[in-house]
Amino acid sequence: MRISIKGIYDERFKRPLEHIAQLFFEESEVVFGETENEGLTIRLNYQCDHTGLRASGVIQQSDIHAEYQKVFDLHLSEKEVFKQVKHTVSYVYLSVLQQYTGIIQKWGILTGIRPTKLLHKKLQNGRSKEAAHAELKRDYLIHDEKIELMQHIIDQQLTAVPDLYDLQKEVSIYIGIPFCPTKCAYCTFPAYAIKGQAGRVGSFLSGLHYEMRKIGEWLKQHDIKITTVYFGGGTPTSITAEEMDLLYEEMYQSFPNVQNIREITVEAGRPDTITEEKLAVLKKWNIDRISINPQSYENETLKAIGRHHTVEETIEKYHLSRKHGMTNINMDLIIGLPGEGVTEFHHSLQETEKLMPESLTVHTLSFKRASEMTKNKHKYKVADRTEIVEMMADAVSWTEQHGYHPYYLYRQKNILGNLENIGYSLPGQESIYNIMIMEEKQTIIGIGCGAASKFIDPNTGKITHFANPKDPKTYNDRFEYYTEEKLRYLSQLFQ
Repeated sequence: MRISIKGIYDERFKRPLEHIAQLFFEESEVVFGETENEGLTIRLNYQCDHTGLRASGVIQQSDIHAEYQKVFDLHLSEKEVFKQVKHTVSYVYLSVLQQYTGIIQKWGILTGIRPTKLLHKKLQNGRSKEAAHAELKRDYLIHDEKIELMQHIIDQQLTAVPDLYDLQKEVSIYIGIPFCPTKCAYCTFPAYAIKGQAGRVGSFLSGLHYEMRKIGEWLKQHDIKITTVYFGGGTPTSITAEEMDLLYEEMYQSFPNVQNIREITVEAGRPDTITEEKLAVLKKWNIDRISINPQSYENETLKAIGRHHTVEETIEKYHLSRKHGMTNINMDLIIGLPGEGVTEFHHSLQETEKLMPESLTVHTLSFKRASEMTKNKHKYKVADRTEIVEMMADAVSWTEQHGYHPYYLYRQKNILGNLENIGYSLPGQESIYNIMIMEEKQTIIGIGCGAASKFIDPNTGKITHFANPKDPKTYNDRFEYYTEEKLRYLSQLFQ
């Protein structure tokens, strides 16, 4: 769908308007000021003065229109004023598109990744639940069921981490290992097929050890505690058992008070990377929280998306992990994989019931721009909006029946059905790292290839992003520089 916007010509509006358009139309393009247009022409206007901010929207050659106004602080910075303008214009834009299509967006105008962060902020600032919920409904057009989900998640988070609002002077650490057996069709993580990468793996691990050592030294010198450590990637269990052993030994030697870290997680998402030797290494270093990710319990689906393990191997490696002391296992399922509908997803839930992992993350497929799946959409037939919504409802019902509670949530651009990804867990088995990364209450130090750091000022909450290179060769060439940059940021925050 081609949407021509009149009345507003500021290019800063283009991306937010495109994101909202994509909630309604699979293929959409927003252009400014075109007169000849086979799609829609929408006129948007706004006014800003001492009485407040007003916006209006109308679809030309129709009687569809919407208006919205709000009061705001005249002393805001120019950046904050534009943020309020963008919010107000988005409100009327979404309103006219809902009228035009008949599709109601239950997340309202929210297209960002962290809805619960918005509610956390309101509650932390002293709003009552009732007042905060009313504001979300009025100002963002979020529906009651999504607000209730957000509140349920926040309640679970504060049960799992009662001091969540007081951890800004601690840090968590993400360690990125950018290798996998193969690259999945939907993936955009920094992940390289490990076969034939032996030289790069060794060089990369040398740089990784260096980063861990230097970061650990700084944390010890400044008496900074670590809340959680998360080994992600890629698939961290792609490397050998010997390499894993040396890596965890480095962690214990370099990081302060490892025995007091609340949680250490190792992604073992690809079952074909799990061996008895690697599980023995995990147990040796007191690591018992891992992820084993089926994604689907259909072998044809696994083959189609480029995962070289089978359903039978997933189940076998799950039981092997239990046998070797893994007491907190997460599993991932994806709604909307190619060729899968309600029947196939229901089967995946039935198979999950036989295993009952401590936590289950239910993702909704997102067409990420750089993924193989997005580049070749014609090859991958996915379910329609109605089926996607039904599958999510099935997941919600199944988790409720089996005692799982939602404890974190995030959303992505181009996500099927404009839904969400939800992490569920049995009581007391929530991943603290997942809560910390989603709610952005403390600094996350990213170490390794493709690892992104988020430096959060413990006094103001301001976030500064810094990322290591995704390519192993670039990382190998400059890991010392990236380490020094992180130490410089840390020194500015924790003086």
